[in-house]
Amino acid sequence: MNKITIFLSFLFLSFTVTTLAQKKKSIIRTLIVDGQNNHVQWPKITFMMKNYLEETGKFKVDVQRTKYTWLGEEFIKKFPIEGLGETEAMKKSQTDPDFKPDFSKYDLVICNFGWNAAPWPEETQKNFEKYMKKGGGLVVIHAADNSFPQWPDYNKMIGLGGWGDRTEKDGPYVYYNNEGTLVKDNSAGKAGSHGPEHEYVIEIRNSEHPITKGMPTKWLHAKDELYDRLRGPAENMEVLATAFSAKDKRGTERHEPMLLTLNYGKGRIFHTPMGHIDYSVECVGFITCLLRGSEWAATGKVTLPIPQDFPTAEKTSSRAFK
Repeated sequence: MNKITIFLSFLFLSFTVTTLAQKKKSIIRTLIVDGQNNHVQWPKITFMMKNYLEETGKFKVDVQRTKYTWLGEEFIKKFPIEGLGETEAMKKSQTDPDFKPDFSKYDLVICNFGWNAAPWPEETQKNFEKYMKKGGGLVVIHAADNSFPQWPDYNKMIGLGGWGDRTEKDGPYVYYNNEGTLVKDNSAGKAGSHGPEHEYVIEIRNSEHPITKGMPTKWLHAKDELYDRLRGPAENMEVLATAFSAKDKRGTERHEPMLLTLNYGKGRIFHTPMGHIDYSVECVGFITCLLRGSEWAATGKVTLPIPQDFPTAEKTSSRAFK
């Protein structure tokens, strides 16, 4: 083998190693946490989100589940996830003292807990706060904004929440009025309500944010719960999109936050109250928001495109999950 051949072989090897290292570095290490949620399909929703994220080639997703689970047992069996240990179904939510994820291993955490989930161990709460303050990423899906009402820093991370005895003591009710002004209403009232599931229009309020850039100004979301009257600290928070909660759907007649971004320390959070059930999560609009919101929370940037089958203002678009 002559010197030129050796040199070219060395260059090729160096290029290959560098490319593989760069590809590995660009993968977003993601952890979905779940285990207790009043929305019984939560194990399927976790399974779906893991698949959607990994299909992009940008995410490597692990799941960590509390040992004690509450509701969803049928779906735990139908949608098994490799590497998860045995769980024990409880009639009432119960704190798992051994639920201690190593958050430092991940760029992103997705919370799929729900209403009435038992608190995490205090040590785990503190570790998660440290993780976020140092620059971790968090995605909050649907009923995860019902969770942990007694955890002050979690409420700061999600910005707005509902149920769990949340009231004006937890922060203002935040919405857009018909004049397009963001309102923070400090009057007394309970946090969290919704009418029957239905399709509803998402209205983008900031079309220049990396998550929403390129989306239609209005698009029709598939059948879902429309959360309204959410309250919370609402600090370091931006409302990217809203949906109108109509009176004929037992709504507020106000434009309610549907896509939110927040900062907590150096951490970034993407929060959507959408995603009640499998057919809600099959909406291409929801999938796109999940993917782009996750990439932004983890990196501060968005490279994933708006797909061709994205919904329009008049028509929903869904992909049947198989």
